[in-house]
Amino acid sequence: MCIRDRIWELATSERALASYRLTFGAAFAAAAINLVFGVLVAWVLERYRFPGRRLIDGLVDLPFALPTAVAGIALASVYAENGWIGSLLAPLGIKVAYTPLGVAVALTFIGLPFVVRTVQPVLRDLDPALEEAAASLGAPRWAILRRVVLPALAPAAAAGFVLALARALGEYGSVIFIAGNLPMKSEITALLIMVRLEEYDYAGATAIALVFLIASFALLFLLNRLTRGRRGGAH
Repeated sequence: MCIRDRIWELATSERALASYRLTFGAAFAAAAINLVFGVLVAWVLERYRFPGRRLIDGLVDLPFALPTAVAGIALASVYAENGWIGSLLAPLGIKVAYTPLGVAVALTFIGLPFVVRTVQPVLRDLDPALEEAAASLGAPRWAILRRVVLPALAPAAAAGFVLALARALGEYGSVIFIAGNLPMKSEITALLIMVRLEEYDYAGATAIALVFLIASFALLFLLNRLTRGRRGGAH
């Protein structure tokens, strides 16, 4: 068997494919959730003044400040069946810790700041007078949001989405403590690469890492295109 066929076999093994599905699926789900709630959080922080606003604004950066392992342990404790949130979800039959759902929760936690901090400057520069002018002309609130606000936020929100997605794809420390790490079920690709290295299966680790290298280049290319589009729209 030639090297190319060997790499392809290792990169497309059943266990590797299961890890791809979990990693990419959870990363996209987390990035989509962050896109929605990140824009909402940025909107509230920029357009409203309320007690505790500075505290919430600071808490947005908490995933940046926490070591990823600490974040993972904290999330696993909170979402365990006897944890603060896990104990409330358990009677509903919802199990988060040590499941694929826990992976999505961890990736959502670490990705939210990317969307919020990318959208905030655009909202800060967006003149509220534009919305007031549209309202004075009789435009309904939904039309103002769709025609005035969203077009201005779209490039920044898309860039934040890609940043959150790229961060989620490469995340390791915060996930392994809440995922359960069961092969074929809750094992992310980064962990599988580490397992292969610990088994001295360098060919397998290289083949799997190559898939992520290609994905990273694709994301960087997309992010570059979005950033150019944002700069072009500002002129």
